[in-house]
Amino acid sequence: MTRVTIDPITRIEGHLRIDVDVEGGKVAKAWSSGQMWRGVELIMLGRDPRDGWAITQRICGVCTTVHAIASVRAVENALQLEIPVNAQYIRNMIILAHAVHDHIVHFYHLSALDWVDVTSALKADPDKAAALAQSLSSWELNDREVMRRTLERLKTFVNGGQLGIFTNGYWGHPAMKLPPEVNLMAVAHYLQALEVQREANKVVAILGSKTPHIQNLAVGGVSNPINLDSPETLTLERLMAVKAHIDKLHDFVKNVYLVDVAAIGAMYPEWTTYGAGVTNYLSVPDIPLDGKGTRFAFAGGYVPGRDLKQRKAIGSFDDPYWAKGVEEAVKHSWYTYDTQGPLHPYKGETRPDYTDFQDDAKYSWLKSPTFYGEVAQVGPLAQVLNMLAAGYAPAQQYAQQTLERVAAIGHIKVGLDAMHSTIGRHAARAIACAVKTDQLSEQWKLLMDNIGRGDYTTYNHPVFPKGEIMGVGFHEAPRGALSHWVVIDDGKVRNYQCVVPSTWNACPRNDADQPGPYEASLLDNPVAEPDKPLEVLRTVHSFDPCIACAIHLTDGEDAFTVRAC
Repeated sequence: MTRVTIDPITRIEGHLRIDVDVEGGKVAKAWSSGQMWRGVELIMLGRDPRDGWAITQRICGVCTTVHAIASVRAVENALQLEIPVNAQYIRNMIILAHAVHDHIVHFYHLSALDWVDVTSALKADPDKAAALAQSLSSWELNDREVMRRTLERLKTFVNGGQLGIFTNGYWGHPAMKLPPEVNLMAVAHYLQALEVQREANKVVAILGSKTPHIQNLAVGGVSNPINLDSPETLTLERLMAVKAHIDKLHDFVKNVYLVDVAAIGAMYPEWTTYGAGVTNYLSVPDIPLDGKGTRFAFAGGYVPGRDLKQRKAIGSFDDPYWAKGVEEAVKHSWYTYDTQGPLHPYKGETRPDYTDFQDDAKYSWLKSPTFYGEVAQVGPLAQVLNMLAAGYAPAQQYAQQTLERVAAIGHIKVGLDAMHSTIGRHAARAIACAVKTDQLSEQWKLLMDNIGRGDYTTYNHPVFPKGEIMGVGFHEAPRGALSHWVVIDDGKVRNYQCVVPSTWNACPRNDADQPGPYEASLLDNPVAEPDKPLEVLRTVHSFDPCIACAIHLTDGEDAFTVRAC
């Protein structure tokens, strides 16, 4: 038995430690440990709940918009406040663009290097790489000149004595098996994705006034005044610019991202058999189409044991099935509760109780969420499976197209069961990205049509009653089901809890000692070289960890006091 500790996992947001016991070339047991404490819930206590969105989006420098959205939805849910549909459309475009940006960056810049051997690309024939790329898609930047320039650029990195942005990969690892031409094509698309992701960020910046950390939200709607003639408002010119950016995203997602993911899946078919782990799937509905959150473009629900026929839908922001089902345990977390057992978020406590890393006791700053007592995987795979179970035609189309493309490239037979895997999470994320890109255009059209009918309203004023009210705001964030839970007493926050996607997936064992999704997904993963645990990284990265959302830490011994001038 060999213990392998990866601390920290890189190419993610935040600090994550993964420990695995390797026996016979496979993972026999795994531990997922968040290495920072999140205390934003304590910062929220006693504050005006209308300030929550601005504070909580500082949880992370990547997952900014998502926390802002969940926070305003939580307060609006507590108030039972309807918001104008224009505000929904604007919010929807912001969160869709944010998600598209996130998915592109995750695949190309955070996880593709687990599969692509950059140094192998130096041996590629650029003309053959171009011919291969052009046989797979009509993307305009797949030509010979682009591949030749990419190869020369890569040689410059290496001849300069370093690989620059490609430093520290496990190049030459026996688990790397793409041909040099495929590696060169992937490097070219990696570099192109750096430019394309900016198009999504521009949509967020135009509508949200800034990115990261948007500035336009308010409990009751958005602060975007609509006046097609005034240069200081959301004008026709700005709306047309948004559409132009969306169109550029369409081209890349359809002709590059979906194709590259299928190619990786076809050339690593064995990875459709690793990494399933927890196959209870939880997602929440999103992209509301009315002011009350009762109709959504994307379905949500709970799929137990990978059985899509047993899916139970979550139908609205007020659905009691969702609101009653979530709890968090701390048996293996560096927290303590006043009572035994898990707590519902409305009664949640944020009380740190640090010990050393203890295999069979406390070993993580993450709590352990459950849905009606069961561990659940969240993320794009859960979202896509819920869409398929609900009969959402665009998701069905892209899923079928992806599976057929994998079969054609790899000359293999592949079905929907392949989605329950490490590579399946990547495929699901690409499918979700394509669906969201389409929906971006649809939300833009809905907003334009509604403005055309003379409706310019973007805000309804909230009124806070005396006494206690409670609300939950959920959002299907890029990494999965995110929820903020608020208890408001006489207009002030009395309790605030965030149950985030990386808490669901990266959590330690719960009160029943069931492993979390990361931990379960690593069991039986191959590990060819324990000192170079590339295979462990492949599975962990497939979830797109964002540990800053799950945890934060302040070191009291190195604190500074400053005075604002």
